[in-house]
Amino acid sequence: MAESNLDKADLPSPEIAPLLRLAATWLRIIFMLLLGAVTLRVALPERETVFSAYVPWENFVRRALGLAVCMWLAMRLFKGPETIRGYWVWLYVGLFAVPFALICLIAVW
Repeated sequence: MAESNLDKADLPSPEIAPLLRLAATWLRIIFMLLLGAVTLRVALPERETVFSAYVPWENFVRRALGLAVCMWLAMRLFKGPETIRGYWVWLYVGLFAVPFALICLIAVW
């Protein structure tokens, strides 16, 4: 078998089609926003009163975890895929994940 002198770094990277970039980006954004809305709804306390912040530790833990997840999602929202393969993955995953996240949001709300 003949060996190639070309490294992967020497090969030209394929150009990402604008329609693929647009569709994958929008599906990623919609999924992240829906996931953030589900997390926000789940992180809310079970009962809202004046003393709800002082009552159980579960509410504090729920709020802290919800805040941490929302912050992580916000950071991931601005860092998109870097390769053409990443855009294809978000396109395929987004086609199934966005309706599922929407169903979860409706069920939780």
